[in-house]
Amino acid sequence: MVVLAASIISKSGKALVSRQFVDMSRIRIEGLLAAFPKLVGVGKQHTYVETENVRYVYQPIEALYLLLVTNKQSNILEDLETLRLLSKIVPEYSPSLDEEGVCKSAFELIFAFDEAISLGHKESVSVTQVKQYCEMESHEEKLHKLVMQSKINETKDVMKRKASEIDKSKIDKNRGDKGGFMSSMGSGRIENSFSEMSLTSGSGGGFGSGSGFGLTTEGDTFSNKPKGRPSASATAPPKGLGMQLGKTKRANQFLESLKAEGEVILEDVQPSVTQSRTSASAPTNPITLTVEEKLNVTLKRDGGVSNFDVQGTLLLQILNQEDALIQVQIETGDNSSVLFKTHPNINKELFSNENILGLKDPNRPFPTNQGGDTAGVGLLKWRMQSMDESIVPLTINCWPSVSGNETYVSLEYEASSMFDLRNVVISVPLPALREAPSVRQVDGEWRFDSRSSVLEWSILLIDNSNRSGSMEFVVPPVDSSVFFPISIRFAAASTFSELKVLNILPLKGGPAPKFAQRTQLITENYQVV
Repeated sequence: MVVLAASIISKSGKALVSRQFVDMSRIRIEGLLAAFPKLVGVGKQHTYVETENVRYVYQPIEALYLLLVTNKQSNILEDLETLRLLSKIVPEYSPSLDEEGVCKSAFELIFAFDEAISLGHKESVSVTQVKQYCEMESHEEKLHKLVMQSKINETKDVMKRKASEIDKSKIDKNRGDKGGFMSSMGSGRIENSFSEMSLTSGSGGGFGSGSGFGLTTEGDTFSNKPKGRPSASATAPPKGLGMQLGKTKRANQFLESLKAEGEVILEDVQPSVTQSRTSASAPTNPITLTVEEKLNVTLKRDGGVSNFDVQGTLLLQILNQEDALIQVQIETGDNSSVLFKTHPNINKELFSNENILGLKDPNRPFPTNQGGDTAGVGLLKWRMQSMDESIVPLTINCWPSVSGNETYVSLEYEASSMFDLRNVVISVPLPALREAPSVRQVDGEWRFDSRSSVLEWSILLIDNSNRSGSMEFVVPPVDSSVFFPISIRFAAASTFSELKVLNILPLKGGPAPKFAQRTQLITENYQVV
C-alpha cells in the first residue's frame, strides 16, 4: 500500500487540506484532486473510484470529502483502515466539520496526518497516540526559554539591588543631616533595644548556633529566619522618585526590546502592602505558638531503616507589646528519646524543674512580630534519632516482576496507628514512557507526570479505616532499580514529642492573654531507596 496524498476537499472540488506523501509534482497532485468530483457519481454507495493510474478512497463527512489517493496496487482493505483512522482524527482537531472549521485547524490536521502516515505507509498508531505525539514538547525549546527567563530575572534582580543601594545611601545621608538627637530618638532606640536581645552567641551541642530573638538572626538548620526584610524604598524620601522612575523606564525599555525579538516576558506582579498583609495567613490571636516537626527518613527497599531523624521547633509569635511580658508552660510527653534544647536566653533551670519557658531576665519582654514577621521566635528545639522501624509513620513495599513483554509492579503502603496522615503523595519514578502506564488497581487516586516520567499515587487521608492499601500497574520490561528512589510526602496534626502548651503565665499580673496553638508534622526528605 502506498498513499500518494491525503486531503479534505469540498464537494465543489476545492482542496481545504492536502498532504503529499511521495515525490510528485504539485501540478500532478492538484490535477488528481481536481478530477475527483467529476468521478463521483450521484447516489452511488461505493467508497472508492479507480482510474487508469490511481485509486480514490473517500468518505463523506457532512459537506466535505475525506480523500486518500493511492496507487492501484494498494490493498483496498488497508486503504479503508487508514481512511477510518483519519476520519477519527479529523473531529479531534477541527472545531466544526465545515470549510471554515477545517481551514482554521489545517496545520494541526497536517501534523496529525504525518503521524498516521509515514512515507505513504500507515503507522500502527491509535488516535490517542497521534494526539500525544503531536503534543510532544521540545527539550531544546524549553531549555532556551528557561535560559532567557533566567537572564531576565537576573537583570531584574540587579536593577532592584542597585535601586535599593541608592535608596539606602540617601536614607543614611538624610539621617546624618538631621543630627544625632533625632536619630537616637527615632529608629535608633528601637534598633538598640532589639540589638540587646539579638543572640549570636553559643554554638553548642548538636543543634548548631541559637537563633536570635532580634530582627536579624543567624541560625542553622533548626533556626527560623525571616523570609525577607522591608525594602529600603518603602522608607525612601519622595526626593528619590525621579531616579526611581528613570530606572523603571530603562527596565521597561529593556523588556520591550526583548518582546520585539519575540521573547515571552513573564511580568512579576508586585502586590501592594495592603494586599500582602491581607493575603498572608496572619494570626488573629494575641499570642500564637507553633509546634512543628520535620521528618528526614530513608528506608531500604528490602526492609529496614537507613536514617530516621526528627527535628522539632517551638515558635512564639506575639502581636502586641503589652502581652510580651509572659512565660510559657508546656508539657513534653513521655518520649525519653527526644532531646530538648532551649534558646540561650531562656532560663534553663526553670525549664528543667517546672517545664516553664521564660527569659533569664524576667523584666525583659519577648519581642513582638516587628515588620510583619510571621515565623515567630524560636524558644525550644528538639531532636530524635532512631533505627527502630516500628516507629516509622509510613512504609512502602514495591514488588516489580517481569513477565514476557511487561513488568508488573505492585505497591503497598502500611501506616502506623500513631498518626493520621493527610495529603499523602507517593511518587514512583518510571522509565521514559510516551503514554501513561496501565493501572490495574489503586486505593486512592493516581496521576502520571509525563515530563518527569513519575507516577504519583495520592491518598487524601489515612486513618483507622485504611491503614494499608495497594496499587498495581503495568509498564514495558525494565530493570527493577528504575522504580527507586520512591519519594513520599504527607502531613499530620500530632508529633513524636507530644509537646503541648498548657498555659500562658503573665508576669505583670492580671488575666492570662488568649493564645492559639498549632501543631504539625511534615516530611522534609522521606524516601525508599
